Amino acid sequence: MSGNLKIISHPVVGAILSKLRKADTTPKEFREGVHQISLVLGVEASRDLETATFEGETPVAHFTGTMIKPRVGLTPILRAGLGMTDAMLTLFPDAYVYYLGLFREKVSLQPVEYYSKLPSSPTVDMVYLLDPLVATGGTAIAAINMLTDWGLTVDNIRLLSVLGSQEGIDHVRTEFPQLQVFWHTFIILEAHIQQIFVAAIDSELTDKGYLTPGLGDAVRQTQFFSFRI
Repeated sequence: MSGNLKIISHPVVGAILSKLRKADTTPKEFREGVHQISLVLGVEASRDLETATFEGETPVAHFTGTMIKPRVGLTPILRAGLGMTDAMLTLFPDAYVYYLGLFREKVSLQPVEYYSKLPSSPTVDMVYLLDPLVATGGTAIAAINMLTDWGLTVDNIRLLSVLGSQEGIDHVRTEFPQLQVFWHTFIILEAHIQQIFVAAIDSELTDKGYLTPGLGDAVRQTQFFSFRI
């Protein structure tokens, strides 16, 4: 795997993520940090988007401009993915937003679907799947399968995550064996058939399936999953 392992260090993301890990980080600071990391992930994950040209006029001269060609969709996994959605809408204000409801059963740690209102057929060319925490990887894989069942091809799905476990990333890579990995403090996991963009990887999971050191226990998750508006 060394041939497809590339390390990209991003000190700003590392500093923000370190602040999110701290026990005394407030809910406001937590939301802001997730938003900031999501912006960076969105920029990195859109580097190779296809563009189209158009002709226009500035106040002084003619110019040839560019615009994003594919129709972009955002698919946050409820409820955690909501924290990444506004940042992505900053980059793609006209994007369609499709919500997928999945939760992890406490005993089996298997994903359970509880909400999906996808249209009868895809109305977008590609989707950014927003899942802030990839622990076991099961929820992300289930969401990808829901999108492919909808009619999207896997190469038109890009998974964005603030934090992932090594076990979870390995699980996703097992499901998608052509996955190429780019990682470090700021990690981009790219695949020929799929792309995954992660801000960091933790090496271990607890017996309850929580990332360690992660971003905290169930009390912390209420700050992360139940956003206070």
